[in-house]
Amino acid sequence: MNAQRVGVMALRRAAAKPSMALVAPSIARGLIVRSALQAQALQSRAITTQKLSHDEANKVLASQRLNRPVAPHLTIYDPAQIWYGASIMQRYTGMAYAGALYAGSLAYLAAPLLGWHLESASLVAFAASLPVAAKVGFGKADIAKATNAIWVASVIGSLGLALLW
Repeated sequence: MNAQRVGVMALRRAAAKPSMALVAPSIARGLIVRSALQAQALQSRAITTQKLSHDEANKVLASQRLNRPVAPHLTIYDPAQIWYGASIMQRYTGMAYAGALYAGSLAYLAAPLLGWHLESASLVAFAASLPVAAKVGFGKADIAKATNAIWVASVIGSLGLALLW
């Protein structure tokens, strides 16, 4: 935000007093007249500050806190309204990932004390075995059944549309 303000201030100063070193005198006079008119149109105000005591600063901070928005709680979502589904599911998956990260981190820290084997090599071996576990878990037979079901559904849908026309 400060960089943006500095840039705007620099542009205002450049508009108010353009550099005349590289322009012809006739162009310079036009620029001076135009910059004088623009300088009158620019708004400026002096910056004022006041010294606050510690107690006054705390009161200002407390009043600002009262005006801050509060993050919505999970109970505001109505399950009947399906357009909130993506938002609530994103929140649930975020909580699940954060919980898994915390649980894994705590388990990694507590492993030496509890005698568990959660060294880096075993974690890498676990991550490397996930694709194999997915293939075994889903199985090629299940994938073939799902593919056949999709083909059958599309053929039946196409025949139904052909008969309706």
